[in-house]
Amino acid sequence: MNDSTHDASSRALSNLDLETPEKPYLDSNELIINMGPQHPATHGVLRVILKLDGEKVLGTECVIGYLHRGVEKIAENRTYTMFNPYVDRMDYVAAVSNGLGYCEAVEKLMNVEAPARAKYIRVILTELNRIASHQLWLGTHALDIGAMTPAFRIGGCQYETYAGFEKEVKNFLTFVAPKIDEYEELLTTNRIWIERTKNVGVISAADAIALGVTGPVLRASGVKWDLRKAQPYAAYSEFDFDIPTGTNGDTYDRYLVRMAEMRQSLRIIEQAVNRIPEGPIMAKVPKIIKPPVGEIYHSIEAPKGELGYFIVSDGSTQPYRLRVRPPSFVNLQALDTMVRGLLVADVVAVIGTIDIVLGEVDR
Repeated sequence: MNDSTHDASSRALSNLDLETPEKPYLDSNELIINMGPQHPATHGVLRVILKLDGEKVLGTECVIGYLHRGVEKIAENRTYTMFNPYVDRMDYVAAVSNGLGYCEAVEKLMNVEAPARAKYIRVILTELNRIASHQLWLGTHALDIGAMTPAFRIGGCQYETYAGFEKEVKNFLTFVAPKIDEYEELLTTNRIWIERTKNVGVISAADAIALGVTGPVLRASGVKWDLRKAQPYAAYSEFDFDIPTGTNGDTYDRYLVRMAEMRQSLRIIEQAVNRIPEGPIMAKVPKIIKPPVGEIYHSIEAPKGELGYFIVSDGSTQPYRLRVRPPSFVNLQALDTMVRGLLVADVVAVIGTIDIVLGEVDR
């Protein structure tokens, strides 16, 4: 083996092929350590290999696969209807959004449209789920940083809403709006919160786009992109709402964007519950679902970003191929860009601000 071949092999085998700084930070030696996979701040079984110069992060590598369930291969061995519950287990914090994306993908493949009432119910439930997802993110993210206080069916809907559903949703809107104000009062101007989040984990709009980042992480970098507006699905084209964006693309802006998104979700829910139409909740769908031969890609704006389903049908009762484009998996690749030059403690804050769920990363 000649020298050039040996050098190429060494680079290929290296976990972290990073430039060595001219002068070590704090006069210490570089070292490589593992954060996770059994670490509470990695939000699941995520292993992050950190290359450090003292406390300064020179680079990272994310190692996944500790929670791999083979969901996409399971889909190819289940009927379209039988696979429906499996998608809920990917991003288990936003199970309703997972189901909506899958059902709409199959409906598009079959050229079936859900009834108007079903669309409205879907919007209400997914926006309630968005608020729940963002609230869980806020509680766990604040806990990571050190704040202890803030801790469907294909063709339509399987069940009709229960008596009093609309009234309970309206009561929820009245209850939760001041709670969001409370969260902001606690954190937005909190000196410790600002010091731990301002200018931490910065990612530019250009880098975010290049890495395929979507959702609040992308919008916090100033990119006004939301599939509910750009490619409306369900009944989103009928509602008036804004797309919150940031300017700095840091952890603080991502916090502000998610807080604003909760308020926009309340606007959407209020409009939907006041205008929800009467009528059926299921389209005419055969008992045995056999979409025509073809393929489809359909995506929605899940709480964490673009959630897409690619389905290939061979005309049978089971998908020939099914692939998921989960936002947690794609957004995670931005971690290295966001943490270089920061301290180890900031890595925890940045992992939290991406808002990942490992069930969706490994699926």
